[in-house]
Amino acid sequence: MKLEEKTIKKNYIYNGRIINLRRDDAELPDGRPCVREVVEHNGGVCVAALTDDEELIFVRQFRYPYMDILLELPAGKLEKGEDAFPAGKRELLEETGYEAAEYDFLGKFYPSCGYTDEIIYLYLAKNLTFKGQHLDDDEFVDLEKIPLKKAVQMVLNNEIPDGKTQAAILKTYLKVKGGIEE
Repeated sequence: MKLEEKTIKKNYIYNGRIINLRRDDAELPDGRPCVREVVEHNGGVCVAALTDDEELIFVRQFRYPYMDILLELPAGKLEKGEDAFPAGKRELLEETGYEAAEYDFLGKFYPSCGYTDEIIYLYLAKNLTFKGQHLDDDEFVDLEKIPLKKAVQMVLNNEIPDGKTQAAILKTYLKVKGGIEE
């Protein structure tokens, strides 16, 4: 079955600092016209920083859209055209003060594929050295170390609602503990 849709015309409604909003004229696989709303985003990066004691380094920060303080792994948005790996290293240092000697790519995460083109690149950082935080002027975070196994349990208990953080925690656990046996 043919599944792909075709963009006929991109209609920009809003161009912002973080997102752009489009209302596109498109065509369904069977040729009928349709409208698709798309939030364009440059993407982001999320880093699971694992200490030698198998603790993950988290940040607690206020998230305005939810009007709540969330526990998350260090993360940040990409600038237009920016490569994810150096951005991940930058965000880890800025938010936590740590640098890592070793990184593993954990894959891509699509946070909400129904309306945004955002892609978040996930990394595992190991062999950490503390260098000192360098927060942005508008960043206010508290650091917290949580044992990896406890973090997995927190995901399973719905204590960590952030999707990118959940995915990175679970992927880190499987990578460190040997994955799933066949």
